[in-house]
Amino acid sequence: MSIYHACDIRGIAGQDLSDLAARQIALAVGYKLKGEKVVVGGDVRLSTPRLIKIVIDALVESGCQVIDIGTVATPMFYYALKVIAPAGGIMVTASHNPAAYNGFKLVFGTKPVTEADVQEIAQMVEAGVRVCGHGLVEQMPVREQYLEFTAALAKRQNLKVVIDAGNGATAKIAPELFRKLGYDVIELNCIPDGSFPNHPPNPALAENLTQLGEKVKSVGANLGVAFDGDGDRAGFVDEQGRPVDNDDIIVLLARYYLEQGPGTIIYDAKCSMVAPEEIIKAGGRAVMARAGHTFSKAAFIEEKALFAGEISGHFFFRELGYDDGMFAALKICEFVAEHHSLAEMVDTVPNYILTQDIRVSDLGYDKMVVLAAVAKKLAHYKINLIDGVRLEFDDGWAMIRASVTEPLFTLRFEAKTPARLKEISALLLNALPVDVNEAVLKQMP
Repeated sequence: MSIYHACDIRGIAGQDLSDLAARQIALAVGYKLKGEKVVVGGDVRLSTPRLIKIVIDALVESGCQVIDIGTVATPMFYYALKVIAPAGGIMVTASHNPAAYNGFKLVFGTKPVTEADVQEIAQMVEAGVRVCGHGLVEQMPVREQYLEFTAALAKRQNLKVVIDAGNGATAKIAPELFRKLGYDVIELNCIPDGSFPNHPPNPALAENLTQLGEKVKSVGANLGVAFDGDGDRAGFVDEQGRPVDNDDIIVLLARYYLEQGPGTIIYDAKCSMVAPEEIIKAGGRAVMARAGHTFSKAAFIEEKALFAGEISGHFFFRELGYDDGMFAALKICEFVAEHHSLAEMVDTVPNYILTQDIRVSDLGYDKMVVLAAVAKKLAHYKINLIDGVRLEFDDGWAMIRASVTEPLFTLRFEAKTPARLKEISALLLNALPVDVNEAVLKQMP
């Protein structure tokens, strides 16, 4: 698979993302931003220091003015972009991926990077473009400024919170931020270690929250929060140690913001239909975005939304202008402090029958051709093409989309009753090639 994806560049460090490839990518960015100011930061992965050096050297050779902010969580990188206002930035990270991976989150100007931007860099690498210049490097730590800025937008609380940094980039910064605001913090996996020795750095998967749930129960904490490898995603467990679905977190954050006044809330196409129903019930305007960080951010900006949430654990905030897992945790904590129990609040959110992502091989098919054929076969129903093909009814939906990073189809189904789930899923499955249909059925609950 290509390392050039819809939202970023990512692959196994030293293999897919070789040192040569990293240099070529940085030279292409340097060509695109020649002579301009560029912010560079990186997470705690073992390959990150080497890749940062390669990137900075190539940008300097291209004549760029490099602002090196060092080892940071991605929200700190976004904060730096906000205050420095450079022409672009490169964050060296592979986010929630396993330890062997690394990559680049690119920023050009003030708008989210697009698929076209990433493909332009890929084409420039292929063409071997570069420009020679005499750039410079300036070290600019942003830790203290980030802490002050973020803390100023949150309220002091006295909750007991377990923070599981997953040995990632938030390991030192998140506990300090929470303690700065008066929290009783219990640290879990808060020693930076890019090998991620305790569990994979993906809090969107419930199995990665088991250790956190046990710790919350054993210490009697009000809740627990886990961050991914670079800190732009968060996952939660309640005071009973139960993992909380991010659909529910989106609803709770929407309620929190809508209590303060009306506005637009963004949710992604993979969310439960509970999300838009509850947003509307709370007095908000619900807008669906295509799943994926940059797509949610683009909708968030375009709609001037109060808040945007993705089922993957990305949460965007108007007061920040970007997504920040740590800030999301502070806002959930504020809501808990007002309403006393995360478990009780979660239990007020309706739940329908929603499958997890069902991921099956594309079996060599052209994914876009398959999706077009499915849309044609189902054209007499209500379909939404914002992200693959989503078949929609008042009491449920079915969705198939093409993975942008792997040779896979991803499917998800939801309905208000088991019988209806079976009926709706059958409509979509019968529109698929027979062998893809059979592969999905093997994973259906």
